[in-house]
Amino acid sequence: MKQPLGLGQRLCLALIGRYQRGGGARRYFNLSCNFEPSCSEYTRQAIARFGARRGIVLGWQRIRRCSDPDCPHIIHDPIPREYP
Repeated sequence: MKQPLGLGQRLCLALIGRYQRGGGARRYFNLSCNFEPSCSEYTRQAIARFGARRGIVLGWQRIRRCSDPDCPHIIHDPIPREYP
């Protein structure tokens, strides 16, 4: 049975949802993500799976690798099944 989401998780997921509905990185930063799923979606999934603290850590690590101008193709990078 799934655990109910905590307040921190719900708040983070709501903020990410608002960011995504508003257009995401393409609208706010004029960037396109080099990864699939996008960095915001990856972070959203990580928070939903591992909780706010661990999900944000994974998301931040992913964002630091994103938008590399030398990357010629999209990289498929799903969230891990278990927290590393």
